Amino acid sequence: MKRVILYVLYISLLAGCGAPAAGSGEEPETVQLIAMDTVMTFAAYGDRAAEAVVQAAEEMERMERILSRTLPNSEVARLNAVGSAHTGPEVQRLAEASSHYREATGGAFDITVAPVVSAWGFTTDSFQVPSDAELAKLLPLVDGSAVRVDESGTVTLGPGQSIDLGGIAKGYASDLTAALYASAGIERGKAELGGNVLAWGTRPDGKPWRVGIKDPARPDDGNAFAGIVELEDSVAITSGGYQRFFEENGTRYHHIIDPSTGYPAESGLTSVTVVAKADGSGTRLNGAMCDAYSTALFIMGEDRALDFWRTHQARTDYEDAFDLVLVTEDGRVVVTAGLSDRFEPSEDSGYVYETAS
Repeated sequence: MKRVILYVLYISLLAGCGAPAAGSGEEPETVQLIAMDTVMTFAAYGDRAAEAVVQAAEEMERMERILSRTLPNSEVARLNAVGSAHTGPEVQRLAEASSHYREATGGAFDITVAPVVSAWGFTTDSFQVPSDAELAKLLPLVDGSAVRVDESGTVTLGPGQSIDLGGIAKGYASDLTAALYASAGIERGKAELGGNVLAWGTRPDGKPWRVGIKDPARPDDGNAFAGIVELEDSVAITSGGYQRFFEENGTRYHHIIDPSTGYPAESGLTSVTVVAKADGSGTRLNGAMCDAYSTALFIMGEDRALDFWRTHQARTDYEDAFDLVLVTEDGRVVVTAGLSDRFEPSEDSGYVYETAS
């Protein structure tokens, strides 16, 4: 598939990292492209801004060529075809990180759910509801504990398994972007990667970026938000059933598959946003973590997600804290305490807003 990079001035008011402050006199250098099946926009300010956003766009295309399981010559596609292969550092790192997130979430995040996702047609957009017999045959393949990465860089899957890094790749892309911005000396910028946002530094006026959390009940309205969160040097990653779905015989089926059942998760949530500090050193994968956890916590549901957040905040052996915005099917928005003073409810949304501590 041909990839097209568009060099445009792209200023987003709320749906993402926000716009430059009026009268700031500063305009961003911006690149927009389509990669990893989503529109990506990179914006940066400063002397090396143009160089930084072009490098970020090129890095996204490189990552797609490596991580996509639908491109036949990607490293992931070749690994899935043969079951064991020497891979580059990106696949190794994400396989190892995925193993950690699988263990941390009790299996709610599992990259070996790939065959089940394919059975629903979400890989090819040829949607269908698989039979119970087909799912019963595929579910034993869903076991991330069988994935091994050895010291030589060889990744090995269990018999019949395949992996899908789509639940972590765009979060990892935000980590790569933060590292690129840091190395280029970019003090303020933004990146919008589908439902993922990197808010780097502050806006030109010194105020935090304003990141809109889309209202899952009004996904086609670009100005409909469940709320707005103010962020700087942070990543915010959202997973929701509204992002990709199909309907059959009056039933809606979304793309977030519960690895334990093989069916779209029925958790009482319509979206989960995970927010953490961005790390430009390249050593921590906070974006990847937020991506994995947004999927896993959507599957877990409100109570388990909040228990997971509380446990995570209380343990000293976890390196990185995070906060949550949960949107529920029964019309509530639950914001964890670390975000409560940076979260602005949307007055016209009709939601009831709660703070969790």
